[in-house]
Amino acid sequence: MGLKAGIVGLPNVGKSTLFNAITNSHVEAANYPFATINPNTRIVEVPDERLDFLVNVFKPERTIPATIEFYDIAGLVRGASKGEGLGNQFLSHIRECDAIVEVVRCFNNSDIIHVEGDVDPIRDIEVINLELVMADLETVTRRIEKIENKARILKDKESVMEMSCLTPLKEALTNGIAARNVPLTQEQEEVVYSYHLLTKKPIIYVANVGEEDLLDINKCENFLKVKEYATKEHNEVIPVSCEIESQLSELSKEEKIEFLKDLGIETSGLSQLIKATYKLLNLSTFFTVGADECRAWTFPNGYSAPKCAGIIHTDFERGFICAEVYTYEAIHELGSELAVKEAGKMRTEGKGYFPKDGDIMFFKFNVSGKK
Repeated sequence: MGLKAGIVGLPNVGKSTLFNAITNSHVEAANYPFATINPNTRIVEVPDERLDFLVNVFKPERTIPATIEFYDIAGLVRGASKGEGLGNQFLSHIRECDAIVEVVRCFNNSDIIHVEGDVDPIRDIEVINLELVMADLETVTRRIEKIENKARILKDKESVMEMSCLTPLKEALTNGIAARNVPLTQEQEEVVYSYHLLTKKPIIYVANVGEEDLLDINKCENFLKVKEYATKEHNEVIPVSCEIESQLSELSKEEKIEFLKDLGIETSGLSQLIKATYKLLNLSTFFTVGADECRAWTFPNGYSAPKCAGIIHTDFERGFICAEVYTYEAIHELGSELAVKEAGKMRTEGKGYFPKDGDIMFFKFNVSGKK
């Protein structure tokens, strides 16, 4: 399954610098508003040390990691939902994304202008979030205008159902409350999904701090403000130095490890961001391995074994027989698949099994007499 994350924020907060770094691409990162007009998109490999280990064990002909597609959305400003700046055309680009990554400027640098005049991360967050709310309010209001009479006068069943969702959504959005905070039934959730509301999407804040701040993050006042704000929202904030990430993007894997070690940092901002995105979207990874291919597959937690098989191919789900399963921890400890089998740590699971993060799986299926 392909994941999509939209990177948003005010102009000059480091969005495009972050995008360049995490995708190792080179889009314009200029010191003026609206340097990004069309959304830049790149597919990024998900770094996973488990896949690296499996590749060393199986020596496959090809390796296929899991991926995330990042969208770099042009900087938003006050009034974007009403067309200010380049307006709604930007907001439309993230309606199809699974999650929103909101970059917040937490560094001070007089050489880089701030569209609001000074650095104030909470104000910036509230500006962006209000624009997302107002864009959703417009979407909901237009839909109400279209179906209200059908629901009220004609008592059309589907329209009545929609109005039961739209009415509380409009009330919340009018009061500046995000759609994700409106309690809905499962049936209503399914209806609302088709609206692709921006504030229904889960959000991660990326606090773009200076290099010196990253080295002692708990002394960075602006980061602590964002952390407190995110905690109240039950959201996560990732401290990142976009400048450091930019430097890392130019290095080999071995050089990155050394660079981070010299800085006293355990993992890169990209790794933290991707792990946080997986957690936010309740996703995990299973692996398929062999001499031909080692591959990481992303799946939603709670998927059954047949559902996971269907991610590989619909025939696998349709003709599912069973899955041979062992854990990554088992092969990491024992060193080979043969050793895992001999230790009795490989098992056969049926349709009622729900895979766990790190499972290594081989699916058996039968469709039209074929195995």
